[in-house]
Amino acid sequence: MKTYMQTKENILRKWYVIDAEGQTLGRLATKAATILRGKHKPTYTPHVDTGDYVIIINASKVNLTGNKLDKKMYYNHSGYPGGLRERTARTMINNYPVEMVERAVKGMLPHNRLGRKMGKKLFVYAAADHKHMAQKPETITID
Repeated sequence: MKTYMQTKENILRKWYVIDAEGQTLGRLATKAATILRGKHKPTYTPHVDTGDYVIIINASKVNLTGNKLDKKMYYNHSGYPGGLRERTARTMINNYPVEMVERAVKGMLPHNRLGRKMGKKLFVYAAADHKHMAQKPETITID
């Protein structure tokens, strides 16, 4: 019996909506990353992008456990001396909730060409409305 290998020509992609309201950030990110990679499908192939599209709504209402709001730091560097910028999770969730959720999900994807391709199928919105209704996305609940 031969092992089945998916090819990019015959991939069927679906659209999913995940509501982040009241969800823990890490559990939300792992579920979204699993769907983006395609690991929820029986036709998963590691070297082919077999994943589906993910829409995350209500990113501004995601939860963080413990003292992470004040102790978790997000770093950026401009590349110039003294160009390190530090922001707490509280600042990120108040001012940049979309970026915070995107960073959490994309950090769980492979860090190569294939991972960047998977990351382009992620759409995050701070509010409950999104512009992908024409794709008829299915709603997923996180247990």
